[in-house]
Amino acid sequence: MTKDYRERIRGLREDKDMTQAEVARLLQKSQQGYSHIENGRAELKIDDLKLLCEYYDVSADYIIGLISKPKPFDNAKKDK
Repeated sequence: MTKDYRERIRGLREDKDMTQAEVARLLQKSQQGYSHIENGRAELKIDDLKLLCEYYDVSADYIIGLISKPKPFDNAKKDK
């Protein structure tokens, strides 16, 4: 069974020994707001996904469940 993104972000947070409040500050949310994301009462916004990818150094593909093993976040900027 594929893990859903809520399980992935919870696992990443726990692997770094972080509290929900610490991740919430990173995302500029309340602890309760972030808790709602992990517990399925709110959806993860794309901007928050990008911040989590950068912070945890994992690809969005991993967080959203398209791949099963984490790959580093590719922060290459596209030419304008």
